[in-house]
Amino acid sequence: MAKNLIIVESPAKAHTISKFLKNQYTVKASMGHIRDLPAHDLGVDVNKDFQPTYVIDKKKSKVIKELKEAAEKADAIYLASDHDREGEAIAWHLSKVLDKESKGKELYRIVFNEITSKAIATAISKPGSIDIAKVDAQQARRVLDRVVGYSISPLLWKVIAKDLSAGRVQSVALRIICEREAEISAFEPKEFWKIEADFWREELPKFKASLEKMNGKKITVANSEEAESIATGLKNQEAVLESITRKTRNVEPPPPFITSTLQQEASKILSFQAQRTMSIAQQLYEGIDTGGDSSGLITYMRTDSTRISDEAIAACKELISQRFGADMLHSGTRVYKSKQGAQDAHEAIRPTDPGKTPESLQAHLSKEQLKLYTLIWQRFVATQMKSAKILATSATISVGDAGFGATGNQISEEGFLKCYPHVNIPLGEKISKDYGKNDTLMHSSLRQSQHFTSPPSRYTEASLIKELEAKGIGRPSTYASIISTIRNRKYVNMEKKAFVPTPLGKDVNGFLTDKFDSLFNVKFTADMEAKLDEVEYGKVIWHNLVEKYYTDMQALINKVDVKKEKQAMIQDTGIVCDLCKIGKMVIKRSRSGEFLSCDQYPKCKNSKSFTRDADGNIKILVPTILDEKCPECGNPLVERTGKYGAFIACSTYPKCKYSRPKTLGIPCPECKSGEVVSRRSKKGSPFYACSRYPDCKWISNFKPVPQICPNCGNSYVEEKYNKDKGHYLQCPKCKHILD
Repeated sequence: MAKNLIIVESPAKAHTISKFLKNQYTVKASMGHIRDLPAHDLGVDVNKDFQPTYVIDKKKSKVIKELKEAAEKADAIYLASDHDREGEAIAWHLSKVLDKESKGKELYRIVFNEITSKAIATAISKPGSIDIAKVDAQQARRVLDRVVGYSISPLLWKVIAKDLSAGRVQSVALRIICEREAEISAFEPKEFWKIEADFWREELPKFKASLEKMNGKKITVANSEEAESIATGLKNQEAVLESITRKTRNVEPPPPFITSTLQQEASKILSFQAQRTMSIAQQLYEGIDTGGDSSGLITYMRTDSTRISDEAIAACKELISQRFGADMLHSGTRVYKSKQGAQDAHEAIRPTDPGKTPESLQAHLSKEQLKLYTLIWQRFVATQMKSAKILATSATISVGDAGFGATGNQISEEGFLKCYPHVNIPLGEKISKDYGKNDTLMHSSLRQSQHFTSPPSRYTEASLIKELEAKGIGRPSTYASIISTIRNRKYVNMEKKAFVPTPLGKDVNGFLTDKFDSLFNVKFTADMEAKLDEVEYGKVIWHNLVEKYYTDMQALINKVDVKKEKQAMIQDTGIVCDLCKIGKMVIKRSRSGEFLSCDQYPKCKNSKSFTRDADGNIKILVPTILDEKCPECGNPLVERTGKYGAFIACSTYPKCKYSRPKTLGIPCPECKSGEVVSRRSKKGSPFYACSRYPDCKWISNFKPVPQICPNCGNSYVEEKYNKDKGHYLQCPKCKHILD
C-alpha cells in the first residue's frame, strides 16, 4: 500500500515529523513558497480585479519534481504548512501545483501549534481544508505591497537616487523614526536644579532625599541663584521626619511571550536583532536533535495570543513544585488576557515540555539557541509562580519651610523573580524600618546640581517594535523584515543601538510624506491592517480593498511633477567648481550617500566627497597624499574614493591618469602573488578581486578581513550578512562562525 504524503515547509521540520511517524508516511519539504509573483514584473492585472500571475521559482524545479512524484504515489496528501496567512498561502499554492497529481485523492490541510508526537497525531486524526479567506488575506497583502513598490519606487529613482524602495509598511516605520528625530532636533532643553541631602538618626543608616516643596507647594528650581538662595536659607534648619509609609505590594509576572514581546526582550536582554531572534526561534520550533529526541522545543513563534493550554499549565506547575518547591506556586491558575483583536489560532510562545530545562539541553544547543530557549523557558515558568512582594517605603522630611521626599523599594519575597529576573523594579533608597514619624534627623550640607530636561529617546529595535504594535502597524510576523529592509536600504543607521535616519532616509521620508501623506501615515496604515483582518474573516472582498487603495495612489502619483521634485532635491552650495570655473557645486545623492557635483554636468563631470562639521557646514574631503610616487610621472600618489570604491591615483589627474585599486593588505587566496582589492560593479554592488586581474581571476562577494580563523588557522575570514544573523564573520575554508 502506498504511503500517505505530508508536505511541510522546511527540511528540519520534515526530519522531525518523520521521526515521529517512522515509516507510516512520506514527509517532504516545499522549502517555503514554491510560487510567487514574478521577480522583475508587476505580475498583477490591475484591469481584471488585480488578478495575480504566479510563477514557479526556477530554483524549486527539483523540489517540485520530487513533490509531484511523491504525490503521484500517495493515497492521500496532507498539507502541513504553518497555521498563519503565509502558511495557508503555501498550502494553497501547493494544491494548485499538485492539482494533476492529487486528482481523485484526498487532499487535507492539517495544522498544529507545536511539533511533538502527540500534536502531529492529533492533527492527522482531525484534518481540515484550506482556509480560502486566509489565503485571500495573504494575497491582498502581497498584491498591495507589490503595486505600491512598482508604482512609487520608480518615482524615488527619478527624484532621489536609483535602486530605492517604498513600502506600504516600511515607509511608515521610517516615518516614525524620522518624526522622532525631528522632535529631538527641535527640542530645547530647559535648565533645572536638584537640591539633595543625606538624612540620618543616631546609628541608623543614612538615606538621600530631594527637595520637592517650599511652603507646602511643589517647586522647580530654575537656576543656580535660586538654588543657592534656598540652600543658604536651609543651612542650619532642623530636620523632622514628617511622615513615613510602608506598603507591601505584589508584582505579577509578565505574560508569556508573543512574537512582539519576544523580539523586544531578546533585543534588550540578549542584544539579538529581530531577524536573528525569529531565525533561532524557528530552529527551536522545528526541532533539534537532543540525543535521540528531535521534537520541537517551543510552540509556534508567530502569534499574538497569550493563551496557554490547560495541559501546559499543569506541566508547568508540576515542574515548579519539583524545582522551586510547592510554596512557590501561584495559589490558582494565572490566565492572561490577549490584547484586543489578537489572533488566537496559536498559543503563546512556550516550551513544548517545561521538563526540558535549559541545563538539560546545554550540550545540544548552540550558544544563541540556549540563550533564547532559556529566556522563553524562564518567562513561561514564571507565569505560574508566586508574585514577588515589594516593600515600598516613602518618607517626607521637613527642613524649615522646605519639604524633602525619599522613596525606596525592597524586595521582601522574590517569588517569580527567582526564575525570571528580568523585570525592572526601581529600588531607590534603602530606608531602615527603625525610622519613625516625628523623628528628629540630622542632615548633611545641601547639595546643588544642575540638570537639563532631556529630549525624547531615539527608537531602539525593542521600542520601535513596541511602537509599531501599539499603533497597529504591520503584524508581529512582519516586524523583523520591516526593520531589516530600512537598514539594508541605508535609510537608517544604528548609533548606540538606536535608529538614526540617514540623509537619504530623511529625503525619502520627506518626499513620501509630502506627496503621499494620506497613504503613508500611521492611522491609514493601521486601518488597512484592520481591513486585511476583515478579509481573513470573510467580511471584505480582497480585490475591492486593493482597488480602492490603488485608485487613490494613482491619483496622487499623477500629481507629482518629477522634474520639479528632482530639481528641488538638488541643494546649491555656492561653491565654485574648481575644474570648469563656471559651474557651482551642488549636493546630489546616491544610495551610497551625498556627494558634490558640478551643476554643468554632463559638460563638467567634477565630483567630490564631503562631510559636514558640527554646524552643518560643508567640508570637502581632500585626497590623502601617500608616501609613494606615481610610476608613470613621478608625482605623489593620492588615495581617492570613486564610483567603484577606494583607489590610488596620481595627484596630477587628469594630466596623468595613472590609477589602481586600493588593496586590503590581504594576499590573494588563489595566486598568493596579488593582493585583494575592493571594487564595484557597474550597478554599484561591491565585490573583491585579485589585483592581478585578468591574470588571476579570483573573486568574492564577501569582504575579506585579515583575521586568523581560530578553528583552522586560515589567514583571513569573510564579513557576511543575512537577514537572520545580521553581520558576522565566517571562515571561507572551514565555515566556522566567529563569536
